[in-house]
Amino acid sequence: MSGRTLVLMRHGKSGYPPDVWDHDRPLADRGISQAALAGDWMSDDGLSIDLVLCSTATRTRQTLMRTGIDAPVDYVEDIYGGAPFEILEALRIHVPDDARTVLVVGHEPGMPATALTLDPDGEIDRFPTSAYAIVDVSVPWAEIGLRPGGGTLRALRIPR
Repeated sequence: MSGRTLVLMRHGKSGYPPDVWDHDRPLADRGISQAALAGDWMSDDGLSIDLVLCSTATRTRQTLMRTGIDAPVDYVEDIYGGAPFEILEALRIHVPDDARTVLVVGHEPGMPATALTLDPDGEIDRFPTSAYAIVDVSVPWAEIGLRPGGGTLRALRIPR
């Protein structure tokens, strides 16, 4: 085991205010409480986050803030609407080799699709708002996603 852990989190439930572009949609009240609960659950799971890669969307930024996670953050535009290859490329570019646990805060379908790209045998039936997948990564960050597999889906948590 490499000792590397990837946490792939979908943003909290968002609001739909009129005349607001998708990228700028804020969290709904439910999303605020979901995100805080997810942060508590990550702590209870023993996840000590070294680095966060976060989509530039308003709702992902607010989700991260509400989790209470205090780690360095890189806001990465490619995570917004990103396919697994874009998310994995962001990890290769932004994550130093000595990072042990990395959190990515993004969107659906990118978060569950990335987990399943790393572990094609993993099972994810649904990935609702504020859910997070914990993936044990078996390759260096610089090599993640360059060949099939590279991880094992350890858990899917749905804070409610």
